[in-house]
Amino acid sequence: MTSKLNLFFALLFLAAGWSAASWADDGPHGLWLTEKGDARIQVTQCGRALCGKVAWLREAIDPATGRPQTDDKNPDPALASRPMIGVQLFIGMVPAGPGTWTGRIYNGDDGKVYDGKVLFTGPRTLRVEGCVGAICGGENWSRVSSR
Repeated sequence: MTSKLNLFFALLFLAAGWSAASWADDGPHGLWLTEKGDARIQVTQCGRALCGKVAWLREAIDPATGRPQTDDKNPDPALASRPMIGVQLFIGMVPAGPGTWTGRIYNGDDGKVYDGKVLFTGPRTLRVEGCVGAICGGENWSRVSSR
């Protein structure tokens, strides 16, 4: 009985280690929940760069209109009516070192584009930063488990 129990726990720990290792192997690619929990971003490889598209919104429907949320903060009238789901947030986000990408980030909350950085800090956390000059801010995104 003890050997079966030991085998069970060994397999359990092996499976847990495999799951964490496979997330690490994915690097920044996958589905991420923003720090506020109001959006999920799908991060994929686009050539040399990282792409990050809005995949889900907590409030996908605008309560005022009953229609899908739009990019209404965008100063470009042609883009202000596009649905937020599918909007590309990372622009030219290219490798800048191990686990680091730099480029530009679109912020749908204010419709502005900022110099940005994405840091893969571990299998469960992605740090996303935007800067105006020397002043930077950011948030930690959490991996959404699909396993």
